[in-house]
Amino acid sequence: MTFEDWEQAGRKLSGILDSSSWWLGDWLVYGKDHYTDLYQRGIRAAGLSYQTLRNYAWVSRRFDFDRRRSALSFQHHAELASLPIGEQELWLDRAEQMKWTTKQLRNAIRDARADEGRDGRQIEATRRLAVPGDRIQWWHKAAEHSGIDFEQWVLATLDNAAERVLEDAIEVALEDVQEGVPQEAGVGV
Repeated sequence: MTFEDWEQAGRKLSGILDSSSWWLGDWLVYGKDHYTDLYQRGIRAAGLSYQTLRNYAWVSRRFDFDRRRSALSFQHHAELASLPIGEQELWLDRAEQMKWTTKQLRNAIRDARADEGRDGRQIEATRRLAVPGDRIQWWHKAAEHSGIDFEQWVLATLDNAAERVLEDAIEVALEDVQEGVPQEAGVGV
């Protein structure tokens, strides 16, 4: 095999891998929407990490088909998934026009946020959380295994956990309403 053939094969394989992230994310979203009571069984049958699939689904939910940029990878979209739609579009446009790698996109976002902080318009307050070092290493491995930047992985994982807890709370509240059970303060539909 010539170098050019080998290089071309790598590009094709990379495209398949990138597409499969979208396919798996869309598959999980569909399963959750259509087979709520059975989709956990489908996830186990897929043989992939539950958290990896949840991350794929989270990104898929954040980007409808018509907003996905074929010139950009799934990872580009994953970097932007936690942002509001308007900011996502802005960064997708920039990444596409500048032909940025995922790392270049991540750095551009970081630099823009640093500039905002210097201008006194910081979007979010920084919170400190004391976490044992072995957990941080474990989380870094999980993020790396998922193919997602560590900060994005942390945000996605916390968002997914919050989503599950709140969905469960809503389901319980709906069941209680249907059964006529009085609601506690703070738990509602």
